[in-house]
Amino acid sequence: MSINELQDEVIAEFSDLDDWMDRYQLLIDLGNEQPPLDEKYKTDQNLIEGCQSRVWLQADEVDGKVVFQAESDALIVKGIIALLVKVLSGHTPDEILNADLYFIDRIGLKEHLSPTRSNGLLAMVKQIRMYALAFKTKEQQ
Repeated sequence: MSINELQDEVIAEFSDLDDWMDRYQLLIDLGNEQPPLDEKYKTDQNLIEGCQSRVWLQADEVDGKVVFQAESDALIVKGIIALLVKVLSGHTPDEILNADLYFIDRIGLKEHLSPTRSNGLLAMVKQIRMYALAFKTKEQQ
């Protein structure tokens, strides 16, 4: 599935819920469904700076595609990073770098997050793109 198809799937999933308490619950559920991150990846190097909660992001290149694994110690944040992993993991560095992440606005995520969580969301997206750029640069050498 393309990044946009995955984003559309997320938008559809959230549009079924009108109440933001239900949407927060969906985020928490998504975070809880994610497999726990192996302890060996819970390092300072994998911590995302700019997040109030602790968020670890591991990126590996598998057959030219970037595969992300992540975890957070905060329930809603864990759901947010799970959404980003769901949409972006398993795509090429170029696809990730060129993706317009419209689902974040369409599901109303930005406007329903506190300023610190919004900053954390931006930090997560930035870190994912940094990994994609690093893998792309490595490919070109």
